[in-house]
Amino acid sequence: MACLPMTRILIADDHDVVRSGVRHLIEDHAGWSVVAEATNGKDAVAQAVATKPDVAILDYRLPLLDGIEATLQIRRRVPSVEVLIFTMQDDDNLLREALSAGARSYVQKSDAGLHLISAIQALAEHKPYFTDRASQVLLKNFLTEADKFKQILTSREQVVVQLVAEGHSNREAAAVLNVSIKTVETHRSTIMRKLDLTSSAALVRYAIRNHLAQA
Repeated sequence: MACLPMTRILIADDHDVVRSGVRHLIEDHAGWSVVAEATNGKDAVAQAVATKPDVAILDYRLPLLDGIEATLQIRRRVPSVEVLIFTMQDDDNLLREALSAGARSYVQKSDAGLHLISAIQALAEHKPYFTDRASQVLLKNFLTEADKFKQILTSREQVVVQLVAEGHSNREAAAVLNVSIKTVETHRSTIMRKLDLTSSAALVRYAIRNHLAQA
């Protein structure tokens, strides 16, 4: 019978008792092993580069480099590593920063008994894992961004963005909308100003992020 691959885990926390507790949880789980520990963010990055773990569990409040900066550097240097931010903080902004940095799970230390094992299991399979609380924050943030988008651009401007992102020229967009080329050009200028964009490529990326066009 073939053996399942070992899930290799890095723990970074400046408190010995926390690292010890997490290590015991991990070592009690068949097929998991702790390949490195770190007490500060700089060492966490170095250990991740050296050992290439499957999952890195990073405290947010690490000395030298905090968990967000450590996540950025780890994901940039070892993209295969999945990062879990493990923190005492219940902070919506911190959650958003963690996701922007490349973390794919966010677990509060007070919820470790309920969620840490499940989060590691999900990340080992390259799947994100979020608690109900974190999911609510993400949904709220998504809806807020969607509302902002609707408020920024008129319905006609949204259509112009879609046409541009799909590769249509101003002339083709004008024909689709049954307006003059000058009108399309005016719409495009207004859109670029509203969104603070400086190139067509940036406009295309914006359209993809807001689901007005496919990548």
